Amino acid sequence: MTSVIDFSGVTVRKGGNVLLDDVTWTVEEDERWVILGPNGAGKTTLLQIASAQLHPTAGVAGILDEVLGAVDVFELRPRIGITSAALADQLPKREKVSDIVVSAAYGTYGRWREHYEDLDHDRAAELLNEVGAAHLADRSFGTLSEGEKKRVQIARALMADPEMLLLDEPAAGLDLGGREDLVSTLSSIALDADSPATVMVSHHVEEIPPGFTHALMLRQGRVVAQGPLHLVVTQEHLSETFGMPLLVTEADGRYAARRRPPARAAARV
Repeated sequence: MTSVIDFSGVTVRKGGNVLLDDVTWTVEEDERWVILGPNGAGKTTLLQIASAQLHPTAGVAGILDEVLGAVDVFELRPRIGITSAALADQLPKREKVSDIVVSAAYGTYGRWREHYEDLDHDRAAELLNEVGAAHLADRSFGTLSEGEKKRVQIARALMADPEMLLLDEPAAGLDLGGREDLVSTLSSIALDADSPATVMVSHHVEEIPPGFTHALMLRQGRVVAQGPLHLVVTQEHLSETFGMPLLVTEADGRYAARRRPPARAAARV
């Protein structure tokens, strides 16, 4: 099996702060990972390295059989599909949704003077249908709800047939219905054997889609646990990661967590 991510001792320091501390991590091409941890744990920093947007201060970051520092990142980045709040802010609000998606074939943020083949338009339409957003094709991006924008971003991220899909907090800002719709969409992608290796950043175990296979937990830049999902998403690991006693439940491939109530004193007779 081919590794799409192969990090060894990856460390990131900025202004005297250690954002990532000696992270060693491997992702195979048929795996779907969720990265969990509290604010400031280093999750987004790890994803920035995986997307070739940031170089580590120390260690070796292997991505798609290339090594950061020894490869032209402008040739590497088009091989990676990514969604994030920062990217969403760059998408033109007045652009038609179908053009937002198809323009990813050229790595641009909207239609300009590029020429697209019928095959490109057909693929964009197919992807919008796959994520449940076909009915939005002629809408302006800026008129969409947050949940609709998330779906369009995922379709856009898949447009160039990437070798790896990175999702930075895709459910952030969604209400319960929007979150559940998105989890269902991501589950369908994860369960498709033809989908690329996927890494998703989240704060919440409730957002882990069925079909995801592995988890990595970070706290203060260091790895708390990593490996198969059912071995990592446990009360012990989550409690250590978030710094509080937690109860974890699992049903039908979905997880939930809440704070463990304090033990009650025995009643006096």
